[in-house]
Amino acid sequence: MSTSSTRLPEGRYGRSSDERADRTLKAVGAVLGVLLLGLVGWFGYHYVAQNEISAELIGFDLSEDAVKVHLEVHKDAGVAGYCTVRSQAENGAEVGRADFRFGTDATRIDEVVTLRTTSPGTTAELVGCHAE
Repeated sequence: MSTSSTRLPEGRYGRSSDERADRTLKAVGAVLGVLLLGLVGWFGYHYVAQNEISAELIGFDLSEDAVKVHLEVHKDAGVAGYCTVRSQAENGAEVGRADFRFGTDATRIDEVVTLRTTSPGTTAELVGCHAE
């Protein structure tokens, strides 16, 4: 019994266009992968290296017209900057937002700041810190 083959004879018609497309797609994928990796690395470096001030919200105390926020700030010596803190009401509306400036030469600042609110706040959130 004989079997019929649907394959083309080897070497008779040249390379298949599918093989060329596969090789092109692999090359384009490799280039795009390297570019994406470079972009992620660049953003990561600038986020870590350029961020001269970082802070952590340790805790907060609520009252009718203010929120006392305990901040721990880490920064480079001689760098001045500010941290933005906000408070929200129970319904999610923002009731207070303020920038607190840190200009001392200390590299670690542990401070309690008072954020005035327009109505009773239920949260305190550290929005971010920036160098001046």
